[in-house]
Amino acid sequence: MPRLTSDFWVSAYLRQAAHDGLVAVLRRRGAREAGAIFVKLDRLDGTAALYGPAPQALADEAGARRFQLVLDADPLAIEDRVAREVRFDSDLWLVEIENRAGDARLDIVES
Repeated sequence: MPRLTSDFWVSAYLRQAAHDGLVAVLRRRGAREAGAIFVKLDRLDGTAALYGPAPQALADEAGARRFQLVLDADPLAIEDRVAREVRFDSDLWLVEIENRAGDARLDIVES
């Protein structure tokens, strides 16, 4: 099964979050077909987490996107890390979701 394009996956993720009553916004549009997707989770309590693509070795056999925790810190530290990631890969996508429960609504693997 072919992997969904980045723009399609992000669009579906944003729609699902809205359907679930969560605030999620696209902060940075990346490469349409295969840009890396990063998700910033704001817990609305002064803490945040950043999730990025899981290594290919941990990929789902069906082609579903999986994520790993990149950083769990205060929102400013997350923003600094995002800036570094953008300097490394200008094609990346950045989505931000707010969820007090701390659930980013991602398929997360342990690193």
